[in-house]
Amino acid sequence: MPSAEPLILAIDQGTSATKAALVNGAGEVVARGAASVAVQHPHRGWVEQSPAEIWSSLHRSVEDCLRGTDPGRLAGLGLSTQRESLLLWDRRTGETLCPLISWQDQRTAVMCRDYADSAATVRERSGLPLDPMFSATKARWLLDHFDPDRTRAARGDLCLGTVDAWLLRQLTGEHQIEVGNASRTQLMDVRTCQWSPQLLDLFDVPARALPDIVSSIGPFGRRAGGDALPKVPVLAVMGDSHAALFGHGGWRPGLVKATYGTGSSVMAVSTGRAGPASGLCETVAWQTGAQPVRAVEGNIRASGATLAWLAQLTSASPAQLASIAADARADGVHLVPGFNGLGAPWWDPQATGLLTGLTLGTRLENVARAALESVAFQVNDLLVAIGEAALSVGVLSVDGGAAANSALMQLQADISGIPVLRPRTADLSALGAAQLAGLAAGLWSAEELDAFPRPHDEFRPAAGAPWRASEVASWRAAVQRARYRPDKTEDPMEDP
Repeated sequence: MPSAEPLILAIDQGTSATKAALVNGAGEVVARGAASVAVQHPHRGWVEQSPAEIWSSLHRSVEDCLRGTDPGRLAGLGLSTQRESLLLWDRRTGETLCPLISWQDQRTAVMCRDYADSAATVRERSGLPLDPMFSATKARWLLDHFDPDRTRAARGDLCLGTVDAWLLRQLTGEHQIEVGNASRTQLMDVRTCQWSPQLLDLFDVPARALPDIVSSIGPFGRRAGGDALPKVPVLAVMGDSHAALFGHGGWRPGLVKATYGTGSSVMAVSTGRAGPASGLCETVAWQTGAQPVRAVEGNIRASGATLAWLAQLTSASPAQLASIAADARADGVHLVPGFNGLGAPWWDPQATGLLTGLTLGTRLENVARAALESVAFQVNDLLVAIGEAALSVGVLSVDGGAAANSALMQLQADISGIPVLRPRTADLSALGAAQLAGLAAGLWSAEELDAFPRPHDEFRPAAGAPWRASEVASWRAAVQRARYRPDKTEDPMEDP
């Protein structure tokens, strides 16, 4: 590597860890760093994180990544972040008033039900279904508790923002939010890419408390001093799932991206709108020019979290359970991970976690296999929804920690009936943010970016259509049981 070759630093701030990656002019990751972040559950359904710990983890991951590297070689910074999580802070001091409310948090489930009469309006304006995962009801909850009469928020003394907005404040002093992240708040009009006065009024959120919506490429303000991070411009900001889609080359027709993390995001670039019946979200993938690139997405609340839960229950590690599951059979057992309700395509916050098919002969390996299969079945539900929304589904490109499990990837190919491509470069969210930052820095052109080699492992379907149909039907029956409530009159075993 030439000593003067410029480098891009990418930071991926996720739910369980903050990761940093150093990318060279060939688009290759040449160094990595990581620091874990804890998650707290102070009450049933509540999920919080410490802003101070997030900021500390960012410092530690960057320090780890840059060890031995001359900071003068850095051309800029790309930022990828968890999305719908929300913070409230004092504009003047930057001090946060409370813990971060995670995207996983369910404290506003009752509030969402109170808004049921406005669900169609919310869906039409924001492209998103009413659900506690999104930021709008979190914003109302925070303001109800810390500024009930909205006096401070209306004056602009308080700031509401997602993780990218808060980190930009820490890094640059500016109050800005990237358009893709803004599209996940449920307060942005997905057609105009501006804050919707109608939605702000509905959720009682003063506009002056919100950041300015900006493009995905910078520079974003000026890099502020006062900490040990390199003083380089922030050149790109993206939501983590959006950055992963970019890192996969998601602009290519027929490519669908699935991220296997704590939860899962299944996303594809789209030129049209997805109807409410699809169960898919409409979102902005990124914006580098005058017009945004749009996408459809389905969000799964629990994928890797399912194995983590089972590990806590059994005192085994997630890796041990995955190993047990790789060669086991579920033997009729299904695990529906409705721990905090079910996300897309069902959007049922009242669904419950459920194990079905248990017998006296059921063993741990059967349950571990069912937990693994639940991930593949949920992703397949979203691939079906994307196909039904008249989008091409030719290949599934995967990333995230659980994508390293080859048994799961082969199972995904078998259940979905399409090839699964697993890039050999890990940390696709960080890589995507770095690629966009390098584009902004002029280190490569769009054509050169498209031509970057993307080596991968391929998993091709090995099961027949009859087996696939039977397995999916059995899974759907289990989902319906998890969603069944006494006031429902239809057969809980009926396929939706």
